[in-house]
Amino acid sequence: MKTVIIFLIVFVLALIVGRLFKKTQRPASSQQTWPYYVKRPMGAAEQVLYFRLINALPDHIVLAQVNIARILNVKPSEDFHEWNNRINRLSFDFVICNKDFSVVAAIELDDASQHNFYQQDADAKKNKACKDAGLRLIRWHVKLLPDEAAIRAAFSEPLISKSSRPDPAQDDQFDQMLSSVG
Repeated sequence: MKTVIIFLIVFVLALIVGRLFKKTQRPASSQQTWPYYVKRPMGAAEQVLYFRLINALPDHIVLAQVNIARILNVKPSEDFHEWNNRINRLSFDFVICNKDFSVVAAIELDDASQHNFYQQDADAKKNKACKDAGLRLIRWHVKLLPDEAAIRAAFSEPLISKSSRPDPAQDDQFDQMLSSVG
C-alpha cells in the first residue's frame, strides 16, 4: 500500500514539474501568436433581420449585439454590483433607439437553443429585467422573421412614443399577426 502512495506522489510531482518546465519554455505572451481569428458578429438570420430593421425604421438607430448593462442601469438606492452581476454577461440581439439614442425597444431572436436550460435562464433574466425597467422586449423566432411592413407595424407611432411599461396585449396581437403571415 505504501508503494502505491509513494508512486502516486512521485507521479503527481512529475506532472507538476513537467507543467512548470513547459511554462518556462513558452515565449512571452506578447511574442507568441494568440489563437484568435475573426468571425462574423451576426448569423444569417440576424443579418436578414438587421437589414429589414434598417429599411423599415429609417428614422431610428439599430444597434446589434448590445450588452444589456449598456442599456439597463441599477437604481442608485440599490446595490449596483449585486444587480449588475445578474445581467452583465447578457446581451440583446438588437436595440432600437430614437435619433437621440433613447432606447425604444430591445429585440431577441429565438431559435432551437431556447430549449437549453442555460438559455432559458438567461431569457428569464432578460424578460424580468426588461419588464421591471419598463423596456419593451420583442421576441421573434428565426423561422418567423417579420417583413418590413410587420416591423413598421410593431414600431408604429403610439408604441414608439409610449413612455409607460409595455402592454403585453399588443405583443400578443403582434405575435398572432406574425404567425398568420409565416
